[in-house]
Amino acid sequence: CPPAPTLSLDPDINLNSPNKGLGPAGGVDSLTDVSGKGGAMAVAAVNTLPPGLTEEEAEELRSELVKVEEEVNTLRQVLLAKEKHSADLKRKLGLSPLNELKQNLSKGWQDVQTSNA
Repeated sequence: CPPAPTLSLDPDINLNSPNKGLGPAGGVDSLTDVSGKGGAMAVAAVNTLPPGLTEEEAEELRSELVKVEEEVNTLRQVLLAKEKHSADLKRKLGLSPLNELKQNLSKGWQDVQTSNA
């Protein structure tokens, strides 16, 4: 008998990655994708319930998880669009990352000079 299948966590832990939390194809790698990925083995993994959790409760949790993951993906898309718009506005204003760094360092240095420390 083969070992029991396990659900793997997403390996992308780079917090700066725009794809963090997304599966390898950019989609959500979650219980919602199980039906098309692993056949009977994946279904067996989903049907294994933690102690004290009924099938109905598990189904409610899965449904809520799907909704939350969809919301997270929507928010990521909105954030990405806003970051692109912000970068475009900065480019039009002539604000480069180097200029921003210079301004931040200059302001920081002024703050240090005027502080009581």
